[in-house]
Amino acid sequence: MTGLAGAAGYLFEAGMLKRARRSGWWIAGVRDPESIAEHSWRAAVTGMVIASLEGADPARTAMLCVLHDTPETRVGDIPKIGRDYLTAADAQDVVADQTGECPDRMAETVRDAIAEFEAGETPEAICAKDADKLECLIQAVEYRHQGVSTVGRWIDSSLAALKTDTAQGLAREILEREPLAWELTRHQAED
Repeated sequence: MTGLAGAAGYLFEAGMLKRARRSGWWIAGVRDPESIAEHSWRAAVTGMVIASLEGADPARTAMLCVLHDTPETRVGDIPKIGRDYLTAADAQDVVADQTGECPDRMAETVRDAIAEFEAGETPEAICAKDADKLECLIQAVEYRHQGVSTVGRWIDSSLAALKTDTAQGLAREILEREPLAWELTRHQAED
């Protein structure tokens, strides 16, 4: 199969997301913020949940979430404030370069997913965009419970961006709970 060297390179490049930090959290005072890959992973799980409850394709939604920040291997994670001063390359242009040496079917899969996410028109893309924002809200709530008091703007902007009823309902539940509330349910079942 031709292009496997390109596919291997793409996989190495995707691994950079494990080391790259979400830089917007530094503005909030988080010393060691989550990586882009950590964000994308929970966004994928969140997207799967939202899509399954909204009647969209959970697997497609999860894939969109996993891939949505892959262009950041080349342009970095530009925080919202930075976007007022910088013009980043179009995500689809970056992905075209990233997959240029990959097998055609693989490149098409990745490019189509990024294009779908960026357009935000399909039910899966709408759920994926909600998952991206809801994951940010969840992370902000966790940072707040760890003592970072300056995350209110991230919570508010994420909440305002949610489109689906499911994501809005999940956000309300998340805002009313302690991050470790899930662990307490195990103890209640044991008692």
